Amino acid sequence: MTRNALGRGLGALIREPEPNPAAPVEPAPSLVNRTTGAPQQVDIDLIEPSPYQPRTRFHESALAELAQSIQATGIIQPLVLRPIGSRYQLLAGERRWRAAQRAGLSRVPAVLREVSDEVALEITLVENIQREDLNPIEEARAFDRMMSEFHFTQEEVATRTGKDRATVANSVRLLKLEHSVLDLIEDGRLSAGHGRALLAVSDPKLRAALAQRAARGGLTVRQIERTASRRARAISTLPVAAVDPNTRAAIENLQHSLGTKVTIHAPKKGRPGQLVIDYYDDAQLAGIYDRLIH
Repeated sequence: MTRNALGRGLGALIREPEPNPAAPVEPAPSLVNRTTGAPQQVDIDLIEPSPYQPRTRFHESALAELAQSIQATGIIQPLVLRPIGSRYQLLAGERRWRAAQRAGLSRVPAVLREVSDEVALEITLVENIQREDLNPIEEARAFDRMMSEFHFTQEEVATRTGKDRATVANSVRLLKLEHSVLDLIEDGRLSAGHGRALLAVSDPKLRAALAQRAARGGLTVRQIERTASRRARAISTLPVAAVDPNTRAAIENLQHSLGTKVTIHAPKKGRPGQLVIDYYDDAQLAGIYDRLIH
């Protein structure tokens, strides 16, 4: 695999082969199919999904819509496959293949390419990333896989996928979040912006609690950013010996549960102690109220 070719984008990865002047005048049909760009009809049952596919979720409603379109007009853009023994492996077009199955097609138009495993991986990743319909976590995993398996820098990934380097960096950072938070982003219940804001929260338990609140519509990205900022300031100014370990643990548990700063003032000279819970807007107050009464 040569990086110069890969740097020219998806077209370079699946480009037409160079003419071979020594080739027979009338080659065998199977050789024609495997070395030219002419689409051919391939039995749909002989096609296998790519093991390099970054997409993990295919929305049924979108597939049903595409299947209806295929039933009406057929597959306009051929799939891209590579021969694997007597079968074929998808390089590009998995949504079309899945929708064609739902539409009841027995054969689909396809272009065959003889490529290595490494090139097959990059074709599949780049094709999906350039379509811009991966969810944020699928895209982040695709970027990460290009860096881990091809040893590309973020700049090289950005060049090959047509993205900005900062976009790649911010995307990959999302993978530092807990699996429960990643699932919320993949499900569309949290945005990538929520995820980036949550990365500023150092405590995993608090981060998970904030993620759940945000998924229920209780926190905006800006509110999470403010909470993370306040939390960082509170930690930096907390006197180490101000409270005993048990009280400090209780404060930490309350802050984790409520997603905001909690302060305990001990009773003094006949005056009652105080439990102070910070909130900054009505939405946050409503969220705290819900947690306290349930």
